[in-house]
Amino acid sequence: MIDNDCLRNEKRENLRKGVYVLPNLITAAGIFAGFYSIIATTDGNFETAAWFILLAAIFDGLDGKVARLTGTSSKFGVELDSLADVISFGVAPGVLLYVWALRPFGKWGWLAAFLYVICGALRLARFNVQVSTVESKRFIGMPIPAAACIVATCVLLFYELGGTGTIKMVSMVLLVFLLAFLLVSNIKYVSLKDPDLFKRQPFTTLVVAIILLVVIVSNPQIMLFLIGMAYLLSGPVVHFIGWRKKRQEKKQMPPES
Repeated sequence: MIDNDCLRNEKRENLRKGVYVLPNLITAAGIFAGFYSIIATTDGNFETAAWFILLAAIFDGLDGKVARLTGTSSKFGVELDSLADVISFGVAPGVLLYVWALRPFGKWGWLAAFLYVICGALRLARFNVQVSTVESKRFIGMPIPAAACIVATCVLLFYELGGTGTIKMVSMVLLVFLLAFLLVSNIKYVSLKDPDLFKRQPFTTLVVAIILLVVIVSNPQIMLFLIGMAYLLSGPVVHFIGWRKKRQEKKQMPPES
């Protein structure tokens, strides 16, 4: 048996050697963005809070890429990144949902917001356990950064369309339960962190990416919302198509003699 004291001493020695500053600094910037989103929410600056959640998502995408490109990946960085996700994509959107749309429901409002937060935390815990056994091109369940960005784009779209009306309360309740379900479901989503996406691609891919970037910049509030909704629906649609295909294959199989 391996002595637990030896393992603890080994971990202490690894930390004494220091940590990689650049990727962890980017992760810290993501935590700052998530924390400031909470501050903006409590001050009633909901649009600012939503933008900072999106900013946190950018930092979340950068830290891992920087760590891999510079060869500075570490266990410490992975753990810090998970904690950052809980804050920036769990607590921050949960607080925003409650203060912005769910407060009129009283106790049921903050319970719905908590449901989103706890399902996000469970999603992260499951991902950390399964990270070495699942394919890198697919996420099992909606990734929590995507769920948080969908919440943020809903807020931005609301104010882009005038910022009035009560439809946001009912629609956000439905969205919270849908996101909570998708976070802990077994529905697979395409991983935007797939290394193959950053390898050589056809020239037309670059052209399409540039056109998409121009369209997003022309009206970011609406376009980011549409992209978020498309990603949200992509998982259930692909899951349904796969389920239907398997069902047809079973029907076409000859009966056992």
